[in-house]
Amino acid sequence: MKKFEKGIVEGYKKIENGVVEGYKKIEDKFVDTFLTCEGESVEDAKKRIAKRNYAK
Repeated sequence: MKKFEKGIVEGYKKIENGVVEGYKKIEDKFVDTFLTCEGESVEDAKKRIAKRNYAK
């Protein structure tokens, strides 16, 4: 039974990681396309937005 449980957990982790990585790629592309200022990196834009949202 342990082998079966391990297989289920490993399968879930692979799916979870795939979904998270896919989301991050979509998020980065959105930020790059719509939210970056001229010459600003995606990471800098995320930090700027987070800082602005935290201040509210």
